[in-house]
Amino acid sequence: MAKFVVAGRANCPYYAKTELVADYLCKNLPDFQVHKIVQAPEDWQKWLQELCKKNDWVHENSPIIWRELVDRGGKGLLLGGYNDFMEYAQGYYGFTSDTMTTLMLKIARENFMSNENEREEETFYKNLMKPMPIWVSGALSTACVNLIPALVTGELFGKTNEVSLHLLHNDAPLDILEGLQWEIEDMAFPLLRKVTVQNTLRKAFMDAEIIIVLDDYVPVKDQSIEDCYKEMVSFYQELAIMIDTFAKSNTRVIVAGDYIVNLKTYLLMQHVYSIDHCNFVAVPTQLEGEVKALLAQQLSVNAQDVKDVIIWGNIGRSVYIDLHKARVSQFESAIWGPPEFSRPVLEMLHDKSWIEEKLMEEVHSHRPKIQAAVKHELGLSRASAIHKILHWWYFDSPLGELVSLGVISHGEFDIPRNIIFSMPVRFCGGKWVIQTQLEISEETKNKLKYIAQELKLEQRLNFNPVTENDMESLDQDLQFEKETKKKRSVLF
Repeated sequence: MAKFVVAGRANCPYYAKTELVADYLCKNLPDFQVHKIVQAPEDWQKWLQELCKKNDWVHENSPIIWRELVDRGGKGLLLGGYNDFMEYAQGYYGFTSDTMTTLMLKIARENFMSNENEREEETFYKNLMKPMPIWVSGALSTACVNLIPALVTGELFGKTNEVSLHLLHNDAPLDILEGLQWEIEDMAFPLLRKVTVQNTLRKAFMDAEIIIVLDDYVPVKDQSIEDCYKEMVSFYQELAIMIDTFAKSNTRVIVAGDYIVNLKTYLLMQHVYSIDHCNFVAVPTQLEGEVKALLAQQLSVNAQDVKDVIIWGNIGRSVYIDLHKARVSQFESAIWGPPEFSRPVLEMLHDKSWIEEKLMEEVHSHRPKIQAAVKHELGLSRASAIHKILHWWYFDSPLGELVSLGVISHGEFDIPRNIIFSMPVRFCGGKWVIQTQLEISEETKNKLKYIAQELKLEQRLNFNPVTENDMESLDQDLQFEKETKKKRSVLF
């Protein structure tokens, strides 16, 4: 039995003619078999060199033909190129070919297009099988532990998309991280391809498509606020270098925490040059959820029935909780309607003094109360906030509903350009869109201007020489927060 292998460059006319002759012989001779190998033009030379080196052959052009020793095994017997094969076909089988050059070129073009289509299809299906790399920095935080099941069960990215989970916590004990890794692996999530852990920034964020940053820096006992800031800035600049070096250019970066979240997001954004600024967001939805829960208690409805609460400003420091657009559904009153029917929250809250005097106080004390009751932070609400942002980013936010998000400003609502500012957005088609059609009062603009000044001061402290007045101003603000354990808020 004669078995031949015909290999060539996809756009080679001589390969096309050899292929025609081989197909004719295979069709008319019962013992003649042929196997064809087509290589893309850019891959041909390297592939040919490796083949010849492996078999100790000498051949330079397309095509190359050899005979497989079917009965005896071995490396095969090199026949040669196009001319050698035609002489073999004429000598052994009495076959000659008078194929026109135009037909050879046409077949070569068809071979090339077919090869290109096959490669595109192969790449497409390989990408479907490739797991999505998700990186979490601050992996030992309670929010991360609560978020992991949603990331790896298909709840967020679909029941057919596999993920690889990479957990980073800088300078953490490696044995604790490995314990977390083993526990995740023991749960045997069907869509989780791989789990890795590390406690250094070496090669962090390799091929990342999603990065969730949970590292918080809060002044500890006997630490000056200036030292805390310097430590935080240094760490986030290192994170940015790693993201810029190793992450994919379409990576989505989500920053969450309790303290100066806008500045941390800005530090990452300013030091990462390969990723669009719109791919960096800060998460205020935890605070938004807390406000909705407090309003729901006052209105005797479920928290999910309160919509369009807007959190403006500097997440973890000065924010403006705006209820002017907020609406409530399922509220028992003289006017009743279907489930989607809603009424303005400010009209339904009959106790106006509660809004002006108590709401801010309850917002400040809400999370500390929870922590005091359970003796430590659970991280459930932060994990839920990140979960919502990720889900909306991939599958759109509810139609007509406002979502608060810390994003880069381009001058919307008279907010200064190039700062991270929490404002109302909608997610649509994998992007967020600031809802600039909303009308806001001059009073609201003044409050936003005050918060913007605070953000500009934070940026100036970290990117320009610091004056004594700058440091004294920030020191007073942060010392007040540290002593009272509150975040300053602007409300109404």
